[in-house]
Amino acid sequence: MEVSLWTKCVFEFIGTLTLVLLGDGVCAATTLERTKAKGAGWIVVTMAWGFAVMCGVFIAGPYSGAHLNPAVTVGFAIAGGFPWKDVLPYCVAQMTGGFFGAGLVYLYYTDHYKATTDNPDGILGTFCTMPAIDHKIVNLFSEIVATCMLVFLILALATKGNTPEVGLGSIGAFPVTAIIMSMGMSLGATTGYAMNPARDLGPRCIHALIPLKGKRDSGWSYSWVPVIGPMIGCALAAGIYLLVF
Repeated sequence: MEVSLWTKCVFEFIGTLTLVLLGDGVCAATTLERTKAKGAGWIVVTMAWGFAVMCGVFIAGPYSGAHLNPAVTVGFAIAGGFPWKDVLPYCVAQMTGGFFGAGLVYLYYTDHYKATTDNPDGILGTFCTMPAIDHKIVNLFSEIVATCMLVFLILALATKGNTPEVGLGSIGAFPVTAIIMSMGMSLGATTGYAMNPARDLGPRCIHALIPLKGKRDSGWSYSWVPVIGPMIGCALAAGIYLLVF
């Protein structure tokens, strides 16, 4: 049965919402005061983000292909594996899913946000990415390289030899999980490895909207980096893929 574009976008929305709910959720759990996971550390964060992506793929994969990321969608389109006419609807669904996923994180941890009175940078970091060292040209380079590697690896997974002759369904989510974990552990420490405008911009808007005393600004002077960087990175990845494969 052919799946309609509307249905695909609904699953992109739900899958991205799930990704951000679980991904930003671990950031909240390890950062906010009086949670049972406070201070659990970077390994927990990177592993949980990998599993968050896996859960989103489990939900959306059979229906939309589970891009869950405008950079992945655009990269696939440039590489010739996705119709350009569907790019904008997918991206809108993904961005909206990220927005509502972050909103659920705030509601879920609302008491802990209120209890965190002296860590405005940490609160912002539970929603969106900010650089460890603010040097925007280098930060942009980091996001370009990380996203290029992410999209190139996802494209490579679909090539003959990596794709089994017998369909394995959602088992295909596990290699992507490993990629996200590896990216976080290896390349995530400079900028927080956004690699996904939907994971960053929508949640940043939620931070700007929440009625929380003592919060800082939403980092708008940096907000273009985790949007522009991934889009440049995905285009480079698609170009390299077409050249190599």
